[in-house]
Amino acid sequence: MNIRIETERLILRPIQQSDDKDFFELDSNPKVHRFLGNNPVKSIQESQKQIANVLQQYEDFGLGRLVVISKSTNEFIGWSGLKFERQVRKEFDYYDLGYRLKEQFWGKGYATEAATASLNFGFNKLKLKEINACAETGHTVSNHILKKIGMVLDGTFTFEGSLINWYWAKNKNQ
Repeated sequence: MNIRIETERLILRPIQQSDDKDFFELDSNPKVHRFLGNNPVKSIQESQKQIANVLQQYEDFGLGRLVVISKSTNEFIGWSGLKFERQVRKEFDYYDLGYRLKEQFWGKGYATEAATASLNFGFNKLKLKEINACAETGHTVSNHILKKIGMVLDGTFTFEGSLINWYWAKNKNQ
């Protein structure tokens, strides 16, 4: 997959196997997984398996989550992007917007910047008609980000025992 998205401060690029140590650092932090089922990874092999899943999404659907890199320091910040989702809402498939950052990068506007770039990419480059997202109802920051980038709250659903807010955004160019 040959996608590169640039913002003022960030580069979003495809995930590579060599990102496994950064993924492990990100996903082994219990604070990162507080609103993700409280199940942080415990081994580098788990991170390698997650990367393999994303690489398979690239093959199957032509898109998937992207690594977020700081332009100024070239540091791995986390990931963001779109994926074709078939597991969370069993009743239908959809294009899902998501993001996850290492704790030291929280509160700096990177998630908002990366999510906005991902939303724009989905609408302007991929010509998607609608993009969805979800966040646990108690995850104040993530819910704020989704509303800030223009997504509309459209109810709740339960996933793995948690109450989840459901969001959508429609392509205004179609």
